[in-house]
Amino acid sequence: MNTRYFTITDPARESAAVEQAADILRRGGLLAIPTETVYGLGADGLNADAVRHIFVAKGRPQDNPLILHIPDASWLARYCKDVPETAYRLAGRFWPGPLTMILPKADCVPLVTTGGLETVGMRCPDHAVTRAIIAAAGVPVAAPSANTSGRPSCTTAAHVREDMDGRIDGVVDGGPCRVGVESTIIDLTCTPPRLLRPGGLPLEELRAVLGEVAVDKAVTQQMAAGERPRAPGMKYRHYAPKAPVTVVTGSPRASARRLLAALGARDGVICFDEFAPLFAGHIVHRLGASGDKLAQSQHVFDALRTFDATDVPAIWAQCPDSAGLGLAVGNRLKKAAGFHTEEADGAFVLGITGGTGAGKTTLLHALERRGALVLDCDAVYHEMLRTDAPLRADLTAAFGDVFAPDGGLDRQKLGNIVFGDAGALAQLDAIIFRHLPRALARRMEESGARLIALDAIKLVESGLGALCDVTVAVTAPEEVRVRRIMTRDGISEDYARARVRAQRRSRSARTATRSLKTTTRLPRRLRLPRRSFWIPLLKNPRRNEPWQRRKRTSGRRSSLMRPRTAMSA
Repeated sequence: MNTRYFTITDPARESAAVEQAADILRRGGLLAIPTETVYGLGADGLNADAVRHIFVAKGRPQDNPLILHIPDASWLARYCKDVPETAYRLAGRFWPGPLTMILPKADCVPLVTTGGLETVGMRCPDHAVTRAIIAAAGVPVAAPSANTSGRPSCTTAAHVREDMDGRIDGVVDGGPCRVGVESTIIDLTCTPPRLLRPGGLPLEELRAVLGEVAVDKAVTQQMAAGERPRAPGMKYRHYAPKAPVTVVTGSPRASARRLLAALGARDGVICFDEFAPLFAGHIVHRLGASGDKLAQSQHVFDALRTFDATDVPAIWAQCPDSAGLGLAVGNRLKKAAGFHTEEADGAFVLGITGGTGAGKTTLLHALERRGALVLDCDAVYHEMLRTDAPLRADLTAAFGDVFAPDGGLDRQKLGNIVFGDAGALAQLDAIIFRHLPRALARRMEESGARLIALDAIKLVESGLGALCDVTVAVTAPEEVRVRRIMTRDGISEDYARARVRAQRRSRSARTATRSLKTTTRLPRRLRLPRRSFWIPLLKNPRRNEPWQRRKRTSGRRSSLMRPRTAMSA
């Protein structure tokens, strides 16, 4: 079959192309059409033979119902019976738009269209080109997503060509889809109305109109083999790339740490924009910023499709929370994974940075006494130089044989190469920053600690700041720092002052989310003068409860107590 391609941007000016596309539908052909959500594979929904061709072209199970697309709400009464007032109220509020309503079907709608059900999904797409084609055809258009069954849905005409070229009669290119995930499906034949599939219309907006809306269990878990789906996308593994997918839930930082710890050497990553630098060396597809749900919905299918052109053995994906469009994005990712999910731990991670003599070590010791796991990034790096084969291989490839006969790093040899050569030093930093975050993430995961402190001079430059819930720059006046390191290291004032002045304030210190300025007196228990520092800094990550003071039970001053779950025992 030769597939015909149309590009239509203005249906009023391109009426001849609209009529040609509509004629394909009237003749019982298959036509891929654009919508605001994804591309649909359309046929005359009243023509049983044409509808059967949809199932054949997609390889779609016959019990998976189809949705009828109409140009406006006035068509509802033609194809549905006993249409409730609620349907017209929702149509008036959300149509055209990404909402499908399940209603009792009229007798004219064949059972093959509804998957054998006496109900039918009705939708009015928010795409002028497609509404014009439907109106010109004069028939409701049954249109599942225009992908091979089980694969990620198509959000561009190019995606449709990949899956359907030679299988269908025509493709209408109406540009990329604005929403990126399929329509929200709500069942109006039950009380209260039930959400069957989250999509481009958030659940919160439906509840604002309808009040109570139940959520079907198929939204969050796999349907049993014998259960009958009441709407598309409920039962079968869907949206899936070729490689197996694991979805990690939890806060963005926690899920990033889990991905780093679990990734295999050749695994692919789907992550939020701000964490992408952590996964250097892997094939990465960005979903959008962790707080931008619309961008995530627009990119999720493209992200899943991207990996089919690679040989990654597995894919790990961060999952947004369920607010707004996040419910739909998370649903698509979880269905792509066959609901193979992992929940990231709720550890609270502090990033601590500061120059010599600022008081950083004292702060770290105070945190350690309160049960925190302290990870010295410099110490971990030097351990890796002896034990981490990929790191050693990358250093050797970049700088030659820089290891001593005993297996340790020949610091002088490497120093002679990189010091004085800005390009070589940047290359060294890039190698370190590619390997160190993963090693630290694995140590965090293995420890089970609830409070973790990372000690790193270059928190931001290394990308480690993205793993931290809070970053703290410990500072002190120059004179205080000089006296401290003179006492600590037994060095002269001139040498101490030279060391302090050589450490310019780093980017990490400038961009830290908290600043702690120490003075000449730094109490052992770090009784800081302002609780306003500790309260936002050290809070329970799960219950959002700050550290509080113990009740006085004796004449002693109260001390800061641990959060209930933010610390290890």
